[in-house]
Amino acid sequence: MDALTATMALLRLEGIGPARYWQLLEHFATAEEALQQFPQPLLQKLSPRAQIQWREFSSRSAASELADWVERELARCADLGVQLVCHSDPDYPALLSETSRPPPVLYIRGERSALKLPQVAMVGARRATVAGLDNARAFAVELAGSGFAITSGLALGVDAAAHRGALQAAGITIAILGSGVDRIYPKHNRPLAEDILAAGGALVSELPLGSSAEAKNFPRRNRIISGLSMGVLLVEAAMRSGSLITARLALEQNREVFAIPGSIHNPMARGCHHLIKEGATLVETSADVASQLGGLLADPTPTDLPPAKPLPELQQQVIRALAGGPRSIELLSRDTGIEPGDLMAVLMELELEGLVEQLTGSYQLTLKGSRYTDGRVLAKTPEELVSP
Repeated sequence: MDALTATMALLRLEGIGPARYWQLLEHFATAEEALQQFPQPLLQKLSPRAQIQWREFSSRSAASELADWVERELARCADLGVQLVCHSDPDYPALLSETSRPPPVLYIRGERSALKLPQVAMVGARRATVAGLDNARAFAVELAGSGFAITSGLALGVDAAAHRGALQAAGITIAILGSGVDRIYPKHNRPLAEDILAAGGALVSELPLGSSAEAKNFPRRNRIISGLSMGVLLVEAAMRSGSLITARLALEQNREVFAIPGSIHNPMARGCHHLIKEGATLVETSADVASQLGGLLADPTPTDLPPAKPLPELQQQVIRALAGGPRSIELLSRDTGIEPGDLMAVLMELELEGLVEQLTGSYQLTLKGSRYTDGRVLAKTPEELVSP
């Protein structure tokens, strides 16, 4: 039994959520050991059904109901094209893994590589004002155009406007669900979810397939939204708002928190004003967000640089394609054969290294950079950047 299978089996036990799962992992080296050697004191605290589930697994192993459910869940995921990422997997999102008791398993529909992109979470009211929706869309357009993936919760209002803004900029956007990835909620946003997938984004949940959208699921969803992101932007929210919970989670996770101010007469701005009083950064333009997060992306400039060497192969492919002049994302994807999600990540790396810059709807070579991401000096002409 591998780590993913054991983790899914543990989480299937009635009453075992992420908190108890991580309690087990404090005492056992792996999920496999925890499942095989489940401590009796904890087992006795679980429901009678959970005790029956584990004892049957312990005696019947692969023939048990628990093992059968895992096998069927894996088969359903394969049929639907859903990818599963365990917390012990090298591909598990790095920022999320740094949070306290992260989701043990992520269900992903769409481009798994999208989760590797630097992300800005955008959250706010479901019943946002027209101005709030306009702000969400405009900020998302500009931030996505700067190379950030826009992460939100696929809810009505600000969430949906943020996703649509990222799509408008031909950027990548990631929707975190409070339901299974096969049960889009709200139903009104099903077409938006399909657009996100078609554009190289992803739908993500920690809940098993078929899970419905229940109120208890949304705080869990919110901690994933903030945990995946470098920073959280609160667009518009009342004082009692789930969006404020996301922002507070972000502060606990040591993320940057931003808020857009509004009119003192607008009740939907009070949540933002409250957050600003508590220390969130007041922002008026997307540049306020990008400049602060951009600093977190950059490494210090090295002083003792070794000789130049060729870039990684994917970066070389992009450099060759751009050597003939500016190219749009669509043309670059066609010319290089790199999928849009992976291509955005490569372009972000090259942009941070000062090798490419973004124009309106396209990218071009700049060769302004002086280093690789690993600290090595860059060449000054396209020919020096690629292998012969």
